Amino acid sequence: MRIAIAGASGLLGRATAAHLSRTGHQVLTLVRRPAERLDERSWNPDAGTITSPGLADVDAVINFSGAGVADVRWTEERKAELRASRLNATTTIAAAIDPHGRCRRLLNGSAIGFYGDTGETVVDEATPQGTGFLAQLVADWEGAAHTAPVPTAYLRTGQVLTGEGGFLGKQRLAFQLGLGGRIGTGRQFLSWIHIDDYTRAVAHLLTSTLTGPVNLVAPDPVTNAAFTDAFADSLNRPALIPMPLPALRLLFGSEMVDEALLSGTRVQPRRLLDAGFTFDHPHLGEALATLG
Repeated sequence: MRIAIAGASGLLGRATAAHLSRTGHQVLTLVRRPAERLDERSWNPDAGTITSPGLADVDAVINFSGAGVADVRWTEERKAELRASRLNATTTIAAAIDPHGRCRRLLNGSAIGFYGDTGETVVDEATPQGTGFLAQLVADWEGAAHTAPVPTAYLRTGQVLTGEGGFLGKQRLAFQLGLGGRIGTGRQFLSWIHIDDYTRAVAHLLTSTLTGPVNLVAPDPVTNAAFTDAFADSLNRPALIPMPLPALRLLFGSEMVDEALLSGTRVQPRRLLDAGFTFDHPHLGEALATLG
């Protein structure tokens, strides 16, 4: 297949593009600068434009575009940026797909933040939207993708575990120094997925008939306390001191801390499992061991 990827410079985009290329697909990346190679195409999602021939020469599109949710404090300006970076890109892609053309599939970024804080309740794709900024952001993001005129799946992604930054990278130094610890009570659930299973699942969905929300998480969510112990063990370090909540609130603001760090979502990948997808790394301890 010839596949266009938006957001290909990010962690998920890079890993997915590499996996697809290794498995025989041709990848075209959408870039926000003048294209410099034959496998690049310039676009401006804020202006709603993609350089000719747009998406007319691809079989599928994968959209990972979006500013990092937990990178900086949630000011009103930042929240507007989080929305615009997702909605503008998704709307531009959806509008560029010809319903009668070559492109027959869209996989659009999404997140398990759709469910909000669900405590210990197990949730799957049939669970309704939760409350809060993140839940509404994801709902609007998926709504923009719904306008695409081809079968579309929403990649409701949990925390992706990789040895190259991301969720683990932000915490690795603190844990290596013996300063890692649970957040709050540690009872909030963490739904995660190994990067290799993530890229395999995305490739699986390219040729699947599944549409709508698909949870991209491993079938073994754990509490924050259990994750903390497992990550520390994988680094042969202690994890005895809880993260100081007042400092986190001062640094990131209460809204982000409450929604992104203290809330928990115990998610199952029901639709992937029902479709016959098999996880290579279904359990946290083993998954962490493969990442060093």
